[in-house]
Amino acid sequence: MTFTKPHLSFWQIINMNVGFFGIQYSFGLQQSAVNPIYDFLGARPDEIPWLNLAGPLTGLLIQPVIGALSDKTWIPKLGRRKPYFFIGAMVCSIALFLFPFSSSLWMAAGLLWLLDAGNNTAMEPYRAFIADKLDASQQPTGFQAQSFFTGFGQTLANVSLFIFPMIFLGKTGKLPTWVFASFILGSVCSIGSVWWSSRTTAEIPPTEEELKKMKAEPLNILSPFIDIVKAIKYMPMVMWQLALVYLFQWYALFCYWQNSSKSIALSVWKTTPQQDSKLYEEAVGWTGLVNGWYNIVTFLCAFGLVWFAKKYSPKLVHFGCLVLAGIGFLIFPHIENKYLLFPAITGFGIGWASMMGIPYLMVVSKIPKERYGVYMGIINMMIVIPMFIQTTTFGFILKHFLNNDPRNAISFAGVFLLIAAALTLLIKAGKPTDDVVLPLGGGH
Repeated sequence: MTFTKPHLSFWQIINMNVGFFGIQYSFGLQQSAVNPIYDFLGARPDEIPWLNLAGPLTGLLIQPVIGALSDKTWIPKLGRRKPYFFIGAMVCSIALFLFPFSSSLWMAAGLLWLLDAGNNTAMEPYRAFIADKLDASQQPTGFQAQSFFTGFGQTLANVSLFIFPMIFLGKTGKLPTWVFASFILGSVCSIGSVWWSSRTTAEIPPTEEELKKMKAEPLNILSPFIDIVKAIKYMPMVMWQLALVYLFQWYALFCYWQNSSKSIALSVWKTTPQQDSKLYEEAVGWTGLVNGWYNIVTFLCAFGLVWFAKKYSPKLVHFGCLVLAGIGFLIFPHIENKYLLFPAITGFGIGWASMMGIPYLMVVSKIPKERYGVYMGIINMMIVIPMFIQTTTFGFILKHFLNNDPRNAISFAGVFLLIAAALTLLIKAGKPTDDVVLPLGGGH
């Protein structure tokens, strides 16, 4: 039986995605501000990957479980997905508020675990929320709206790292005062934007058949893990192909985020955090501006990629975007003029717009709608497993093969993005099609 979803206006799609702005503001701070905070608190370059272990581990453990739970949840006044991303936003807000008060390296690392737990609780139910609400003709717009708000939220987070040091001077405790301003603003944005989307957008109630199925399979402590194993067993081939692309793509991105500030400090300011902390603060602020620019590019081109995905195919769009991002990363560490960093990172801005939306279009039509939550969680496992591999291996690679030079880490990331682009061409996925319903677990 086919269910026809209501056609939403463009502004309704925007309203339902506003919450992604707060989630991504938080993620933007995590990308650009957390590692400099580790530097300010005395971390060595080869310790940084280990200190970022929270992201991949919480993503691996939390997102698929939350996705599986949300598939079997229906609270009449709250919904299916909204309770999860609202709780996630609350946890993010608390962690962001507390983060600047970190007095030691390990306190900051502990709060990053809390922040990542909140982000991961919110993220994939939000992806499933889009798939639930929109039919195939509107899903490209819905997922790229999330890409738009990814760019917008991360732009403001990164620009705050450049502007706030001019307004909030001096230090509070061990950290610059501007860190407090950026993180407290992020705390407000996280919960406020999710509240807006929850207030303006109702979820589609499950059918009587779905409700009966939920009651017949009550939740218990093992059920989400059983659902995850079953979903992986019957996972469409296109998702396995996407997992190979993600292995190189997300390994590369973590290399960039961990090393961008130190790469710019070396290539432009000719310094390190240990040599001159004041000059390094300038480099961190400029990195915020550079990362803000790539996110501006992301939200400017996000909806344009919808047109290309519909006209050609999501696969070709993602291939082209990864090539641009990889070339940008190869050029980036060799630039000594701080203003030329902006054109170099533009390719990554286009690539980031694709990464945040286009891959979901390759797989969403192959996923049974009753399992959107768990499969969106599994897609996130494909993101966090490469990140976990990166955090446990790259410190060794950086120290023993790349001379502990963050500029070499960025070049390494560029090569990995080009490999990911080549692997994208192997994916068997066409243009977005009408909704399909696949047999569940035991029906294959």
